[in-house]
Amino acid sequence: MADKVFENIYQIEVPLPGSPLKSVNCYVIKDERRDLLIDTGMNRPECRAAIESGLKELDVDLNRCDLFITHLHSDHMGLVSHLATESTTVYFNRTEAKMIQTAKEQGGFGSRMMNFARLAGFSDAEVEDSLSKHPGLKFQAPHSTEFSILDEGDILDIGGYHFECIHTPGHSPGHLCLYDADTKLMVAGDHVLGDITPNISAMTREENPLSDFLRSLDKVYEYDVDLALPGHRSLIQDFRGRVDEIKDHHRQRLDEVLAILDGKTLSGYDVASRMTWNMKAHTWEDVGIMQKWFATGEAIAHLQLLEEKGAVASEDRGDTAFFSST
Repeated sequence: MADKVFENIYQIEVPLPGSPLKSVNCYVIKDERRDLLIDTGMNRPECRAAIESGLKELDVDLNRCDLFITHLHSDHMGLVSHLATESTTVYFNRTEAKMIQTAKEQGGFGSRMMNFARLAGFSDAEVEDSLSKHPGLKFQAPHSTEFSILDEGDILDIGGYHFECIHTPGHSPGHLCLYDADTKLMVAGDHVLGDITPNISAMTREENPLSDFLRSLDKVYEYDVDLALPGHRSLIQDFRGRVDEIKDHHRQRLDEVLAILDGKTLSGYDVASRMTWNMKAHTWEDVGIMQKWFATGEAIAHLQLLEEKGAVASEDRGDTAFFSST
């Protein structure tokens, strides 16, 4: 089903079975020349059926429809190679286009994920379990795609809108938002979500995604936004208020992590197991492996920001990083 959310803009809610996210919001911008689909859903039959049904309802011909992908996660680009035709322009960011090319040359993202799992302190059995179940691997696009690169400040004119590209790294390294100044409309992707907080996970010791994310929040705060179209859940009307709430959430998380570390030396996995999470499971042992994966990534992101600030020190023991307060 496709719902009109703004002039010439329609939302298709694509289900994500078994995911706590429940669904992903894809958007169609209608234009007399060529339509534009923003994000696609995962590469799985349920997503494909929902997106194709929505496109049919809107009378979208994929031969005259281009794609804009906000970021590389499989729930946003898993169907890109199924939906793109020979005439399709697929707009994407430079950072993640390079990441995909590098992963292709190295045989996929599996080795990067395995290195993260060992860095975090997962057991060998959990590493194997997580790699077999990770949706980013299971439901990714099966074929490579040629991208048309958009950088910070580039303009995308479509459906009467004059969208400015805004580089907002954090949730992913190359995440792009779109902003139209005339209507004060922001296509927010997963950078700002209304009902849940975006997952911010550190995958390597070299990156600091939470630091990037907070700077990106400050960046979009300067834009005058009347309505934001997020990648999940409900539309956002009080954009700056929601940004303030997300920043406050991470301040509380940083305080919580410091309290957990008090007098202890712990791995990211250990810290995550002691943090408070909005999950149905009553104990960490009952938490599903993928929820443990994303929770531990968040824990490490907070730990590495605290390390940058000098509040936390780390040491490597084999493949695993351990953290303590200074």
